[in-house]
Amino acid sequence: MKPSPDELQRRRAEALRGGGAARIEAQHKRGKLTARERLDLLLDHGSFEEFDMFVQHRATDFGMDKQHAPGDGVVTGWGTVNGRAVFVYAKDFTVFGGSLSETHARKIAKVQDMALRNRAPIIGLFDSGGARIQEGVAALAGYGEVFQRNVLASGVIPQISVIMGPCAGGDVYSPAMTDFILMVRDTSYMFVTGPDVVKTVTNEAVTAEELGGAAIHTAKSAVADCAYANDVEALLQTRRLLDFLPSSNRDELPEWPSFDDSDQTCAALDTLAPENPNKPYDVKELILKTADEGDFFEIQEAFARNIVTGFGRMAGRPVGFVANQPLALAGVLDSDASRKAARFVRFCDCFNIPIVTFVDVPGFLPGVAQEYGGLIKHGAKLLFAYGEATTPKVTIITRKAYGGAYDVMASKHLRGDVNLAWPTAQIAVMGAKGAVEIIFRQDMDDPAKIAARTREYETRFLSPFIAAERGYIDEIILPRDTRRRIIRALSMLRHKELENPWKKHDNIPL
Repeated sequence: MKPSPDELQRRRAEALRGGGAARIEAQHKRGKLTARERLDLLLDHGSFEEFDMFVQHRATDFGMDKQHAPGDGVVTGWGTVNGRAVFVYAKDFTVFGGSLSETHARKIAKVQDMALRNRAPIIGLFDSGGARIQEGVAALAGYGEVFQRNVLASGVIPQISVIMGPCAGGDVYSPAMTDFILMVRDTSYMFVTGPDVVKTVTNEAVTAEELGGAAIHTAKSAVADCAYANDVEALLQTRRLLDFLPSSNRDELPEWPSFDDSDQTCAALDTLAPENPNKPYDVKELILKTADEGDFFEIQEAFARNIVTGFGRMAGRPVGFVANQPLALAGVLDSDASRKAARFVRFCDCFNIPIVTFVDVPGFLPGVAQEYGGLIKHGAKLLFAYGEATTPKVTIITRKAYGGAYDVMASKHLRGDVNLAWPTAQIAVMGAKGAVEIIFRQDMDDPAKIAARTREYETRFLSPFIAAERGYIDEIILPRDTRRRIIRALSMLRHKELENPWKKHDNIPL
């Protein structure tokens, strides 16, 4: 019998109902949207083209032969975000709790393959109870297929995960291998083992929110990059993030018209850094006054606040900003700040996004906890990331650049392309006070002599002109000219070509 258009409409309507009205209502009562509602918000209106709407699982054990639903708990396809093609999958919690089965995984793997072949970003929306235990090892095999594709796509196309509900067990490892993880406060959580298992094994009583909520993963574990108040905000910010990223590692960066003059100066920057080098200032003010329209998308804002990372635009083209933050721990580098910045630098380099680095770093954080926690290896990650990067790198030393931290922060010695400094820059092995106390230890009982030695050290070693005389600083600029000089440097570097020696891959100190 030939299928009729009416049969097509009936089946399509059944698929669009998902788990049915009662489960959709329950989803809404939790403050969550359905998978299809989320895709409608994420993608340009009317652009979504769905794949595999009618796919159903093939399991027969534990009564599964009597339970079927079109789509099998995940909606997949492609659409556009501001006119650019993206591939998407959204787990549907109203159908089998969004659990992953063999066919569910195949649907995801199919769009992953298509995204990679077509060099387009892929976005996953997670709201799932984990593996479908009725399918046993078949579900685990499905996870493995998805994980392998995450690995192959890494560094080739942007991968973004948005956690919009539960994400537990094997489900957490796919987002963990993607480039960015966004979460929704109060309704999303991630953990390998849930509160019940934790209670049984360790006798610790903990809620899902305390174990793996957005507050935990953005501020403590650094698993997630950003957290938002609700589904709508998370999806709109996902669209915004995507606008800073190229479609693949071979594509040009997206360009937007800039309403700010590329030659404009900002006199307020001349007084941003206090005369007293021990007084803090907010480096985000510098970033906002440098980027087009003051538009800055911060990454991991709540974690390792002593370093700031995120995206902005200069003359309409995306750049990645990395900046020491004097307001937090005086801007020192510690283990958390080093790995946070290293991952961001490596992402930018993967997609040839230029990196602008603002340096005000008094060194690495001393202490037993840091040394026992592997500061040496974590600090080396950032050093390695900058040294490996071939994307354009522009560095501005605003104030302190002390010790090994000077080298690490995109110095000329790590192939910084254009290295500038403000007149307030201090570049030395350490601060004047500490240096004098070591070099002239025998004079510590004579305050006048120590004061004179300190002034001498500041004149001879802290001045940026010493580094400029050796060619380590390309030029000393007025703070008000920072935006103009960065834009000109990036314009000059637009067609930069630099290749590292051939290797199968590097061995970064993970």
